[in-house]
Amino acid sequence: MTVSVILLGTGSPIPDPNRAGPATLIGAGNEKYLVDAGRGVLMRLAGALVGVGELNGVLLTHLHSDHITDLNDVITSYWVLGPPEGTLTIVGPPGTQEVVDAILVSLGRDVKYRMDHHDDLNLPPLLNVIEVAEGPVSLGGNVSIECAPTDHKPVEPTVGYRFTHDGVSVVAAGDTIPCVGLDSLCEGADALVHTVIRKDIIKLSPNPRAQDILDYHSSPEEAAQTAQKSGVSTLIMTHYVPGLNLTSPAGDGQDWIDLAAQHFFGRIEVGDDLHRVEITKGE
Repeated sequence: MTVSVILLGTGSPIPDPNRAGPATLIGAGNEKYLVDAGRGVLMRLAGALVGVGELNGVLLTHLHSDHITDLNDVITSYWVLGPPEGTLTIVGPPGTQEVVDAILVSLGRDVKYRMDHHDDLNLPPLLNVIEVAEGPVSLGGNVSIECAPTDHKPVEPTVGYRFTHDGVSVVAAGDTIPCVGLDSLCEGADALVHTVIRKDIIKLSPNPRAQDILDYHSSPEEAAQTAQKSGVSTLIMTHYVPGLNLTSPAGDGQDWIDLAAQHFFGRIEVGDDLHRVEITKGE
């Protein structure tokens, strides 16, 4: 049995014409889970040939804007294009309910317009918001989901998720530095999807705001160290800062792999949006 990981959006808060905002699709059996909902997520879902109505849940790692920018689009599209009177489950750290409530307020006029226009839209968007901090996440499917706290301070709380199906486990870390919570979540996992930044390049920037991000993100080396000590088989890096392209100081990705390979001796993956990785037990 395999679990699929699709890097829907590999970008960051910095607009990039080739990279959508942070979003990852975890697929196992007939179930599909969206982790984070950055800009352009529905376009990338379409590119992956997945309809928004196929989602079994949306799981947010934290409430930074780049990870939730298009949550409003997911909510609206699931309501209009998904199963009739279907309920979309949104999981996230404490504060998620407040954010979702604010999104629904912002969509108020649109919801009224559509209900006035379409006779079969009898109810506003139906949402089930579950706030989590640590422990099992019960969504009723065949995929076991756990969460644990991560460290992205001063952004808090933040969480990572572990998805397990037929003995195959994939961890989605979100934005974090190495921490005990992530270590426990990753223990013995088959794959770790980890956001990374090139601290060696960013340190050269004269912009103080660029310097500010150094202490709450992981580098490829740090992500690799987390994967190695936890016994992970495959490290998948995403959320590239600076963005990967041939003319960027960050190169085309091989140097990111080389940096990680100094500390991690399993399979290492980087890729563009829609890069797909199939994970099997112990691979």
